[in-house]
Amino acid sequence: MDNMGAHEHDDMWSPQTVAVKAGRPESQPDQPLNQPLVMASTYVAGGEMEYGRYGNSTWEAFESALGALEGGRALSFASGMAAVATVLDLVAPGETVVAARHCYQGTLVQLAVLEQRGLVKVVLVDIDNTEQVLAALNDDVALLWIESPTNPALEVADIAALSAGASAANVTVVVDNTFATPLVQRPLDLGASVVVHSATKYLAGHSDAVIGAVVTRNDQIWRAVDQKRRTLGAIPGTLEAWLALRGMRTLALRVERSRTNAEELVRRLTGHPDVERVRYPDLGGIIAIELADAEIADRVCRSTQLWVHATSLGGVESSLERRRRWTSEPTTIPEGLIRLSVGIEDVEDLWRDLEQALPGRD
Repeated sequence: MDNMGAHEHDDMWSPQTVAVKAGRPESQPDQPLNQPLVMASTYVAGGEMEYGRYGNSTWEAFESALGALEGGRALSFASGMAAVATVLDLVAPGETVVAARHCYQGTLVQLAVLEQRGLVKVVLVDIDNTEQVLAALNDDVALLWIESPTNPALEVADIAALSAGASAANVTVVVDNTFATPLVQRPLDLGASVVVHSATKYLAGHSDAVIGAVVTRNDQIWRAVDQKRRTLGAIPGTLEAWLALRGMRTLALRVERSRTNAEELVRRLTGHPDVERVRYPDLGGIIAIELADAEIADRVCRSTQLWVHATSLGGVESSLERRRRWTSEPTTIPEGLIRLSVGIEDVEDLWRDLEQALPGRD
């Protein structure tokens, strides 16, 4: 199995086809169509694997497919946070990380802990303000952390412009592409050096596997990330990698359906008397709505039957939550903001359930 993410047909196939075809065993008589689930903690000596912490053919199938989709080489991790931590751990002590003010709160917590320990300096910026971000890239900056769209404010960065400016300043660019997925944007094509994913979300897509990934075209970065994974042991479960790969086979269909549903819900939510603001960048199936206050937002989250009140996102089922219920969420996120992860259900059912939960229908 080739985990390079390079396949002879990738350049001529669409991403939708790559999601279905990449990462499969060689097509030979009596070979399975799908990568088998290989459970192994150790291997017979003399090959490249040696030990279960160093590699697994089921991981590599997932990595091959994701690498092909993102246009790079992928490494899988125990979770999205493990992937984030591994990349941040590559920043040398004393260097500065510029990051999106409203990126995922788990990432912000990791950055805050590193700063409190005196390991890095952190500068938070409005990632959709290109001039502000570029102005922050001085000689002390080692890493620019982009999330686009941001979670949960749904701000959109100009990845190409920021990557060009960062390259001129000798700053490495990392893009969290969890929300958009490689079907909507490919940050490596836009100049980024590294892409990270919480593959738990859209890539796996069924709320049953926790797994993360790092993708890059830079051989030096790939080797450094691989070595960190081997040393720290932040490896994915074999079953989780298998589930994520299986989920990716329907990624295109799920993203298309959730995006279509989201566009229709945005149309109906816009101008609704109980909704003060609708945030939707049209880069996937995530919507954020702002209600008058936290109490009203919490009541809406408790009042739905089809929409599931739960954290996380990107599954086939629709879910919602008030993000400020988490104490680690930035205080600049409105108290009444609800993040909606739109699934693949019938849009009329989704709308009826959401509409009856809004305060005007109490």
